[in-house]
Amino acid sequence: MSRLTVPKTYKLYVGGKFPRSESGRTYEVATPKGAFLANAAQASRKDARDAVVAARSAVGGWAGATGYNRGQVLYRIAELLEGRRAQFVDEIVQSEGVSATAAGAQVDAAIDVWVWYAGWADKYAQVAGNANPVAGPYFNISVPEPTGVVAIIAPQQATGASLLGLAAVVAPAILTGNTVVVVAHERAPLSAISLGEVLATSDVPGGVVNILTGSPAEIAPWLAAHADVNALDLAGAGDLEWVDLQIAAAETLTRVLQPEPGIPSPSLDRIGAFIEIKTVWHTKAMR
Repeated sequence: MSRLTVPKTYKLYVGGKFPRSESGRTYEVATPKGAFLANAAQASRKDARDAVVAARSAVGGWAGATGYNRGQVLYRIAELLEGRRAQFVDEIVQSEGVSATAAGAQVDAAIDVWVWYAGWADKYAQVAGNANPVAGPYFNISVPEPTGVVAIIAPQQATGASLLGLAAVVAPAILTGNTVVVVAHERAPLSAISLGEVLATSDVPGGVVNILTGSPAEIAPWLAAHADVNALDLAGAGDLEWVDLQIAAAETLTRVLQPEPGIPSPSLDRIGAFIEIKTVWHTKAMR
């Protein structure tokens, strides 16, 4: 006896929970050949604002964690991705239309990205910070601090970006104690929300990563102009009016990382993109 399939409706991931869009809107996710896969929530301006509120509320606790602890959390994400590898491979095969081998390579690369950044969590401060020589009886020390809430447009390439692109931009941002609101791959969002399920069952505090699905063109302007967003990563905004987004961000002195071709490779530049350097002076003890 045949039975009807039960189409899945993927939700947003905001504040450690899985809400539907407040607008009630969804859109169909299809294979590259047009076959229906699932429904995904289409985030609205209100959803973007809710995600920023959740990210802001999580900054203090996440930034206050030790680098070693944040590294453990990132490594735990890699562990859970490894355990659900088959699911992610299947989602990428369907949504990107690639072979199982190519999908498996993307999942493995995404896992490696989380592991690579996890290893730097308790080390980047030694590279980015410094003890500065000064004339006088003082210590002068520079230390890195997180920027705060980072809004990200994930890479939108046709293949290879749905999971790997997300990991490539989210991992380095949260590594240093930032929280993020990320707009996932519009046409292939399935693995992004499945990553939200991984985050929800790992040690990542609610609000540290918030995942929105839908149209980057619709959501990005609201994030760029939001006064409580401290930085904007336009990695996947190359096809948008990204100059206008930069202008909107400038109104609130928001730091902006411009679009770049392809998927960002793991690098110290990515780690340093969203940190602030605090320099302190301290008088030396006089004998």
